[in-house]
Amino acid sequence: MTYDILIRNSTILPMTSGTSGVLEKGYIRIKDGVIEKVGQGTPAESSANAEVVIDASSKIVMPGLVNCHTHLPMSMFRGLADDLPLDVWLNEHIFPAEAEHVNPESVKRFSEHSVNEMLLSGTTCCCDGYFLEQSVAEAVIESGIRAVLGHGVIDFPAPGVPDPAENVDAAVKFAGDLAGRFSRVHPSIFCHSPYTCSEKTLVKAKQAADEPGILFQIHAAETERENEWVGGNTDRSVVAYLDRIGVLDEKTLLVHSVWVDDADLKIIRDRGCPVAHCAQSNMKLASGIAPVPAMLAAGITIGMGTDGCASNNNHDLFEEMDTAAKLHKCANSDPCVTSAETVVKMATIEGAKALGIADITGSLEEGKRADIILVDTERPHLVPAYNPFSLIAYAARGSDVTDVIVDGIIRVKDSALQP
Repeated sequence: MTYDILIRNSTILPMTSGTSGVLEKGYIRIKDGVIEKVGQGTPAESSANAEVVIDASSKIVMPGLVNCHTHLPMSMFRGLADDLPLDVWLNEHIFPAEAEHVNPESVKRFSEHSVNEMLLSGTTCCCDGYFLEQSVAEAVIESGIRAVLGHGVIDFPAPGVPDPAENVDAAVKFAGDLAGRFSRVHPSIFCHSPYTCSEKTLVKAKQAADEPGILFQIHAAETERENEWVGGNTDRSVVAYLDRIGVLDEKTLLVHSVWVDDADLKIIRDRGCPVAHCAQSNMKLASGIAPVPAMLAAGITIGMGTDGCASNNNHDLFEEMDTAAKLHKCANSDPCVTSAETVVKMATIEGAKALGIADITGSLEEGKRADIILVDTERPHLVPAYNPFSLIAYAARGSDVTDVIVDGIIRVKDSALQP
């Protein structure tokens, strides 16, 4: 049998529960976009059986990173309004800028820019939510990245949806048009937040997502004052409010979840909701510190997100891993929480679980799609390499990624995007 790609002589981080943490001198065979074999030692087949052979003797080979929360077009606002609180940042700067500058052409252009940034830094899958998402989809499809894309829903006139009464209908149409057309791209519905969407809108949007069984995304409990901003909310918390109106379940991705207490965590756990943790965005906007160690202890699935470049300034998930690991150690006065391996899991297999696509990506397992990255360990700041997980979480950068494979296709080679 011949194979499309053979990766050999590598240190492999499979990120699977059924495999030891690290495979030394391992190999991976890829056929028709699928991981056909992950093994250790010398493959039985000759290199002549593969169309492309990658010698990864100085590389760490691992699953492509999964960015669980992005606003891809918002790279057009990178650095526009830094050092401001969330409400001022949104209402006085971002929303007006979106009204003036967001159109199908700008959305596609800057989505392309963001996707290229992610591919070059090792992200092979992202979960996006924005307006004019059909233009985002065009950029994503052309790029080759894997994605979950959610059309934005908000109870105000928005780009592409000037009449708020049509907000959910527009999201439903987007999801229907995209469904089943591309194996790499999955539709979703994204409600901006409980304070920009009414209870009626939230319920309608969640029901619309439930009908085809797609992901429902929402910013939730991001700031301390959010409960005050939710119109008509008589509950003690945003999470309790969302639970009462019936929009929480295993297909509801809660983004941020900073201001949650033990009772909220019980609701999140009992409903099976995954969480997208955006440590750097939360820090930059001074939103607070999500209780990630408590979430992990409760058995809540946590993925990692960069958020948009307007509130983080880059899409580098390596930076996000490093920040998340250190932030929670400091906040909890415990150097043992959020270990290196924990944050690498959050950026790979746990992120895929959060998006509901762990059967496709997030780990290097036979039968899964070949979403793989190679990290060069010969860079000065990555020498010596005592522990691969520590190396990835605390020392590596997105710029250390040399090769990226998505769906069995080489998208980055020798640190350069491939046509």
